[in-house]
Amino acid sequence: MNLIVTEIKNRVGFITLNSEKTLNSLSLPMIEELQKVLTNWKTSDEIACIFLQGAGEKALCAGGDVRKLYDAIIAQKEIDNTRVPQDCFDFFSKEYQVDLAIHTYPKPVIVWGHGIVMGGGIGLMVGASHRIVTEKSKLAMPEITIGLYPDVGGTWFLNKMPSAYGVYLGLTGARLDGADCLFLGLADYYVESSAKQGILEALERTDWNGNHHDTVSEILHAVSKEMTIPQSQAAAHQSFINQFESIDSLDQFKNLLYEYPDKDEWISNGLKSFDAGSPSSANIIFRQLRKGKELNLEEVFQSELNLSCQCCVHPDFAEGVRALLVDKDQSPQWYPSTLDTITKEWIDSYFEPIVDSKKWKVESL
Repeated sequence: MNLIVTEIKNRVGFITLNSEKTLNSLSLPMIEELQKVLTNWKTSDEIACIFLQGAGEKALCAGGDVRKLYDAIIAQKEIDNTRVPQDCFDFFSKEYQVDLAIHTYPKPVIVWGHGIVMGGGIGLMVGASHRIVTEKSKLAMPEITIGLYPDVGGTWFLNKMPSAYGVYLGLTGARLDGADCLFLGLADYYVESSAKQGILEALERTDWNGNHHDTVSEILHAVSKEMTIPQSQAAAHQSFINQFESIDSLDQFKNLLYEYPDKDEWISNGLKSFDAGSPSSANIIFRQLRKGKELNLEEVFQSELNLSCQCCVHPDFAEGVRALLVDKDQSPQWYPSTLDTITKEWIDSYFEPIVDSKKWKVESL
């Protein structure tokens, strides 16, 4: 089975992530194939724009294949538990290279963000020039629940969100729908999923003689302007989110979240994820977002490569995947186990350089 299916119609390059059974989760071979296609099409006269989608109706991409990363970590621990498994380094470095390529791609990249879009799926979507969500879009960065942190450029795009939404979403993994994504700047167009065929037909009959970005924008605007956008729950909670703008520590975040008096379902779900998540992840998320505010895109991905590799050496990432996907007991044994037992030295160790920046540099394709 081809993990990536490609087709060219009227200079539109269609890329389909083709692993419907895994909700199109990204494996290393899939990332490598995607990397080849993006590189080849970047300078090809046959391609005016790219349309990226997932196979089936359930998901664009549910994230990375973290079970494979877990297997690599466990195998490496039997040999030397201080070294980053090569498969993990290859996965993260090549994934981030693809993400960076989409952010900087010279041709329009349309992403059909329909259904589940999580983790690595958001990494593919967020840097595209034309990002579409539908009434069935469900986005989240729930990495805190598996001992990781919002990577794939999360340091960049969470910091670009209004108010304190970025730090709140990073620490709670709160779910977002299409309307939320428009409000938060994660999407550009909201359409009903039934409009997809009309969009494809318009792309396949258009004249590509003008500015290609403008051509795509005109097509998508014509469709989306007819749509009624539902109420955004994220927008409805603006006053709740605003209280986190002035925090200087994770303790302050925790206290404000716990003490907020009017906890509805949206807030309660965020609190549950924060409570259940890795204490180490909560700390590295808070620090990474603050530390990364002034970084450019390449620096963001380089810092995330280092942090992701550190997560493969530290215990909680493997433990989180074990609890969720291997033993499926939903009872991760975090180390350290509580927020109040985390030390500064422990969190510092996550940020120590573990990669040779000359050999392991994340650059555009």
